[in-house]
Amino acid sequence: QVQLVESGGGLVQPGGSLRLSCAASGNIVSIFVMGWYRQAPGKQRELVATITSSGRTNYADSVKGRFTISRDNAKNTVYLQMNSLNPDDTAVYYCNIDRAIVGGIWYLNSWGQGTQVTVSS
Repeated sequence: QVQLVESGGGLVQPGGSLRLSCAASGNIVSIFVMGWYRQAPGKQRELVATITSSGRTNYADSVKGRFTISRDNAKNTVYLQMNSLNPDDTAVYYCNIDRAIVGGIWYLNSWGQGTQVTVSS
């Protein structure tokens, strides 16, 4: 089994910063893609950022230059450093892994439970 647990969400003022963490647990052999998605009220879930096992990153245009995704393979953890936050960043942020091998089983698009990020003055 694989479990994804997010942490680091909360309330922050515009212009502030938050650092999200997502730890994957289980007998993990490899994870090809780790990433973050978000869903604002009344909107579809959208990609925020992804990072491959080789370190290749992809960002939504709306967060480029403000957010940084990174991963620590030794800890099976992905991070999202969010700077210069604005109210449009308010959403539930979900951790995602794709093409993982855990305990001899393939996992595609596994999701965490989500963590709330609220940007408000």
